Amino acid sequence: MDGFIQIITNINNAVGNFVWGVPMLVLLVGTGILMTIGTGFFQITHFRHWFSKTIGAVFTDRDVTAHTGKHDKSISQFQSLCTALAATIGTGNIAGVSAAIVSGGPGSIFWMWIVSFFGMMTNYSENVLGIYYRRKNSVNEWCGGAMYYLSDGLGAKKGCKTIGKVLAVLFSIFCTIAAFGIGNMSQVNTIASSMKIAFGIPAVVTGAVLMVLAGLVIIGGIKRIGAVTEKIVPFMAVAYIIGAFVVVFAHAGQIPAAFAAIFRGAFAMRAVGGGIVGYGIKQAVTWGMKRGVFSNEAGLGSSVMVHSASNIREPVVQGMWGIFEVFADTIIVCTLTALTILTSGGVDLATGAMISTAEKTALVSESFSTVFGHFGAAFIALAILLFAFSTVLGWSQYGMRSFEYLFGTKATIIFRVVFVAFVLIGATMDLSLAWELSDTFNGLMAIPNLIGVLSCGATVLAITRNYSDRVLHGKDITPMYSAFPEIQAMQEKKN
Repeated sequence: MDGFIQIITNINNAVGNFVWGVPMLVLLVGTGILMTIGTGFFQITHFRHWFSKTIGAVFTDRDVTAHTGKHDKSISQFQSLCTALAATIGTGNIAGVSAAIVSGGPGSIFWMWIVSFFGMMTNYSENVLGIYYRRKNSVNEWCGGAMYYLSDGLGAKKGCKTIGKVLAVLFSIFCTIAAFGIGNMSQVNTIASSMKIAFGIPAVVTGAVLMVLAGLVIIGGIKRIGAVTEKIVPFMAVAYIIGAFVVVFAHAGQIPAAFAAIFRGAFAMRAVGGGIVGYGIKQAVTWGMKRGVFSNEAGLGSSVMVHSASNIREPVVQGMWGIFEVFADTIIVCTLTALTILTSGGVDLATGAMISTAEKTALVSESFSTVFGHFGAAFIALAILLFAFSTVLGWSQYGMRSFEYLFGTKATIIFRVVFVAFVLIGATMDLSLAWELSDTFNGLMAIPNLIGVLSCGATVLAITRNYSDRVLHGKDITPMYSAFPEIQAMQEKKN
């Protein structure tokens, strides 16, 4: 058995090194750069507009938060955001940021910002395409995602029908497998470990309770998931942000030095721990970008599957929710996590070298404990519980939609039952390999998705111009709601 695991590990390492090599990171960031330039730096030039149409609209537009009718299978815009954030705001925001600083130094946070800035427009493009190419399944639910704009977008181009179908199937396979790793076992294992350390609760007990809770929500489908996440996500995000702000401002004198360490380390004026300068740059860039993508998932094509279930008509409006998703996840939550670590004494800010011997979630717990004492560790354990459990709920939807594309709507109950069973397995097993496999399948998902985004980039730009001309400049032109005439006509009737 040990020999088999070693073989799998070696294969995974080889594939992972290829997937997360320089070409992959260039493809990820390059896609975001192209879409940013193509849309005229939409995330900056239209900041006020997209902010008012997303989180601002939560307080001013009842339609954004209003629940859909009993027989309507779609969810509200706010529920789609909360479900997407449920999957993205997870252990990556705590353990992932810690791992980036430990392995890549403070400079990795700068590169996390960079990949997130351009990732906003990658996520925007995914969501625009997701809405534009979505369709209804046999039970009248909206289904959208990378597999649909690969098969119906890329596949509609001359000579690309087969490659579009093949890439759609590959994406669905990679996403289904990844759902059990990044979206299930890895998250639950982190919860079980935190509960055991903080409260002495056995892993099997944590796993059993989480399995029951997950089953009650997941078996109920997207509407029940949306109803739960819209309550969990705002609470957990606000509570964590307030706690992090308290820690950072308690060490306010270290804030300038923390930012200086981030910018200095980003370009390795002095390498991490005093090593070779070039190697220090490579580590900072690689870890910052990997953890950034792991955290906000821009480029993976995952969250678009939930965004596509929204009751929205305008692809661009749902795209703007994608911008806010990345902004909230990385620019706000991940940055606060980084500052709690850097300002609380765990890192030598002059050299970028680690002082603390703690890693991952323990490093953040240690930072919170400098202000909150023993309650700090308990607070982080509870935060991880909510963050990771909500991630399980969000990824159950991603895996289910991918499974549905491969095997049909009726087969999704099989996926849901197996997915829930794996919650208990994840809590009670040593999952060091699962974490590594998660990174690999994340990268494998990104390849076909980014091919789809790039090949359909002109469509994104056309839809964006159409929206801008109609909404911002008052032109009387036909909206671009859908690639399919019957859905386009249905959405136009709602005007």
